[in-house]
Amino acid sequence: MAGLSPAQLQKFQEDGFLVVEGFLSADECVALQQRVGEIVAGMDVPPHCRIEFSTQEEEQLRAQGSADYFLNSGDKIRFFFEKGVFDKKGNFLVPPEKSINKIGHALHAHDPVFKGVTHSPKVQALARSLGLQMPVVVQSMYIFKQPHLGGEVTPHQDATFLYTEPLGRVLGIWIALEDATLENGCLWFIPGSHTSEVSRRMVRAPAGSATGTRFLGSEPAWDDSLFVPTPVQRGALVLIHGQVAHRSEQNLSDRSRHAYTFHLMEASGTTWSPENWLQPTAELPFPALYT
Repeated sequence: MAGLSPAQLQKFQEDGFLVVEGFLSADECVALQQRVGEIVAGMDVPPHCRIEFSTQEEEQLRAQGSADYFLNSGDKIRFFFEKGVFDKKGNFLVPPEKSINKIGHALHAHDPVFKGVTHSPKVQALARSLGLQMPVVVQSMYIFKQPHLGGEVTPHQDATFLYTEPLGRVLGIWIALEDATLENGCLWFIPGSHTSEVSRRMVRAPAGSATGTRFLGSEPAWDDSLFVPTPVQRGALVLIHGQVAHRSEQNLSDRSRHAYTFHLMEASGTTWSPENWLQPTAELPFPALYT
């Protein structure tokens, strides 16, 4: 199984992201979509867990951080919703399958279909070609980007949320299960921004705090004119350096933009910050990618 070519490796090192078209076949994409449909059909979400998912800082702190549901989702399969899909009593205003923002954060560990893709020979070959010695899977998400509802994701670096020492040890794998276009909210990147430091971190708040997480520092004032849109076809893989600045716009189109994404960490010589919101547990230590 071939990994990245020297030209692809150089492109990734220069830009901090890389598109690999045709990484999954159409059939493989359909299998993941069908499986997630089954998971959603069987979801039983207690009303108190119907928290809205947002990337605006204050709402993020209130809605995510104050909810144990989010903080304790690292080793579970849990459901997070778009804004405005519930009434004041917690009942759905739209069909449940159209209300979900994402499922996280351990599909890679608990679902055989997603586990198979995450640890597939071609993902392992990709990691080996990048020189990863002891990669572990730290989290996974299925992102729906719903038609007309799928919210904006503001500019950020993944290392803000998944911090390591030294930096540069976290890698995002983002796989388009449907075409990602300008209209339905494709990813945008600032090429070369992965050489930037991380000036803002989301950390667990001290025990007993009103919110479960808090932010340290501030997000850099990224120059919006430097962002480059990265539309891709179904089956494409986008490799994302932990420090590259990226964002996506709201989905105002009639088409969803499903994606499966997971993060790898090079565990050799790396310290995972004990302040990160996401922590390995006794039930689920970060699993090794190589099988």
